[in-house]
Amino acid sequence: MKDILHPLCLVIAGIGFLFLLRDLGKSRHDPALVALAATYGFSTLSYAVSITWVWLRIDGVFGVTNISVPLAQSCVIAVFALQGSVLAHWSKPPAEARRSSRLLLLGGAAVITSMSVLFVLLTPATTRPTDFSLYYAHDPAYQAYVLLYFGTYTVAEIYLAWSCWKYSLIATNPSITWGLRLVTIGAIITLGYSIIRIGAVVGAEVGFTVDRFNNFAWACGDIGATLTQVGYFLPTLARRRTAARDWVIAHLRYQRLHDLWAALDQADPAITLIRPAPLRGRSAQFPLLRRRTEIRQGQKVLRRYLDPVAREESEARHQAEGLADTEIAAAVTADQIHNALIRRQADHPVDTPAQYADADLSLATTEDELLHLQRVASYFAPPVFESCDDSDSRSTTSGARK
Repeated sequence: MKDILHPLCLVIAGIGFLFLLRDLGKSRHDPALVALAATYGFSTLSYAVSITWVWLRIDGVFGVTNISVPLAQSCVIAVFALQGSVLAHWSKPPAEARRSSRLLLLGGAAVITSMSVLFVLLTPATTRPTDFSLYYAHDPAYQAYVLLYFGTYTVAEIYLAWSCWKYSLIATNPSITWGLRLVTIGAIITLGYSIIRIGAVVGAEVGFTVDRFNNFAWACGDIGATLTQVGYFLPTLARRRTAARDWVIAHLRYQRLHDLWAALDQADPAITLIRPAPLRGRSAQFPLLRRRTEIRQGQKVLRRYLDPVAREESEARHQAEGLADTEIAAAVTADQIHNALIRRQADHPVDTPAQYADADLSLATTEDELLHLQRVASYFAPPVFESCDDSDSRSTTSGARK
């Protein structure tokens, strides 16, 4: 069971660590993120060391039978201390969180040191990668080792379950709420692992055995720990999903504005201060903001060519089509740009220019303006100058909506 579940848990913990390591490069001064990344790092090590073939190789390298036991379990104690540190930084003021983190890490170091001393007192004669805790259950030094390790394990998981459930009730971010609840469930499940391991020691003294529950113990430990890791990673995953969505949306918006921008840029290349380069996987956020600014600048350039009659015709036509509010403002603005480009090409300015149909729209934020410009772009069709003549300059037809 261990060698089936541990590799799966290793992959999950390792992927989480690599994701967080990337984030850490951008936010290395965030103590909660540092502690969370270290949590996944030590968790990855604990699973890797506990896989049977790795266990045997480490024993051979160090020449110490079952040295993988304190190595793996020391990583687990470090994980508990770091998980508590993450919760402290998430829920307490910075100064108090730092104090709590120091105490947790010092406590974890003390437990690891004591475990190391007790392990030295053991006299393991044979490598036991799957049933170490059962095989040495009668050894007094090991009994003390088990009570120290699994006593700490049990207390840590109870504290983790209680704290995460309490904080999940007051968290306002859905991903954090569900993440903390998942950590709570995982922590409760892992208690089955520690109870069975402590039961092995108690049974050795009073005359019962828990050997038949060994696979169940590994399952509780691995499934519970994996749920805990997923729960901690859920907020990060939600942020990644949001960032990926924003990346895709920015690229789509950038492309949707291309035809409108290109027509204005062709009419007056001076509106584009920086010639756009291929994005090739780069973020489109800044180029999108530039494109928005350049389109608005292009509209200003065309201000002298806005024919009031063309606007009236366009409004009448789109009202007949059933458009209203922001949609009709966008459609008429697209027609005005289309007509103004033709007039500019023919050098026919208007004595008394009209206002753009979107001039009175309330576009309070950049997001509002980008959404509006996308609507304008969806109604806009670039004029074909090769076939225009003077009579075309009064046309207001800009083509079907894309």
